[in-house]
Amino acid sequence: MKSTWLATYENVEIKVMNSWFHGEKMLVNGEVQDERFGAFSSNLTGHLIDSKGERKNIKANLGGSFSIHCNIFVDDKKMEVNKI
Repeated sequence: MKSTWLATYENVEIKVMNSWFHGEKMLVNGEVQDERFGAFSSNLTGHLIDSKGERKNIKANLGGSFSIHCNIFVDDKKMEVNKI
């Protein structure tokens, strides 16, 4: 089973993918920034450059009991995430 979540910060696309056989990945504008192989939950980290040229930290938390959920934070502010 594969799940994908998408968030956008300014014009930057943040995509988190979870697969039973391939682990979890976080991509920023199509480039892999973190990859893990966890059993039940995972934390992914990365960064982006905003429109002012400043570096912003990204973290994504994956976890759940019966289904996997994803939260994405940019500089500790929770983003709206859409499961696709």
